[in-house]
Amino acid sequence: MHIINPTACEEDMENLPKGPRRGFISSRGNEYFCEIDEDYLTDRFNLTGLNTDVQYYQYALDLVTDVFDLDCDDEMREQIEKSARHLYGLVHARYITTTRGLAKMLEKYKKGDFGKCPRVDCKSGHLLPTGMADIPNVQFVKLYCAKCEDLYNPKSSRHSTIDGAYFGSSFQNILFQVYPALVPEKSIARYEPKIFGFRVHAAAALQRWQDKRREEMQGRLKIAGLENPFSLPAESADGDMEEDEDDGEGFDGEGMEIGDDAVAQ
Repeated sequence: MHIINPTACEEDMENLPKGPRRGFISSRGNEYFCEIDEDYLTDRFNLTGLNTDVQYYQYALDLVTDVFDLDCDDEMREQIEKSARHLYGLVHARYITTTRGLAKMLEKYKKGDFGKCPRVDCKSGHLLPTGMADIPNVQFVKLYCAKCEDLYNPKSSRHSTIDGAYFGSSFQNILFQVYPALVPEKSIARYEPKIFGFRVHAAAALQRWQDKRREEMQGRLKIAGLENPFSLPAESADGDMEEDEDDGEGFDGEGMEIGDDAVAQ
């Protein structure tokens, strides 16, 4: 089963007089999408490979391009409409990397249609939708902030169930490559913990970090059977001492061999 937006009204794709694509875009939960140009949808080159990923591909394409005229029962119609939404999403991921698609998404980005970063130090920087993978049914859509360069989950449940493949993993990077002037200044401000107005000393935080790393290292050594790798076993240590004593016999304090004549004296 494909990951789709379940809150999208299935009748929106056919009820509006301006065409099914406009109805899909205007329905609640689909605010992240832009309208794909008809000439892009009718160019078969842009749809290469999608026929194997979409059930009822030809019927779904006919519905998206507003030439669907099949007389079918309600259950079949529902399946075709689901496939049409899935097909639109997959084509959408390709379209928004084109010049025209980037321009449309740029306008939505400037207006803040995708939301604002929840991080305080980003000061409500605008977000962009992105996917964690280019393959459908892998991950839901995430929101990228160019200021802190981090990802966030959509606030609305209507948006949190959209397949991330409908935007792809490269869209936001391509957008800022094409429009470098829009790259915001990176947010380097960090929260500083304080107690009664006094900043917590950095040495205390460093000590906690070192203690934690030491405990982790000891745990890994224990698992590897090397709880104390720098100490020798007791028997081995005693044996080494005896060997040292044996090696010391027959030499004076300066390392010279003591002969029988010297002993007789």
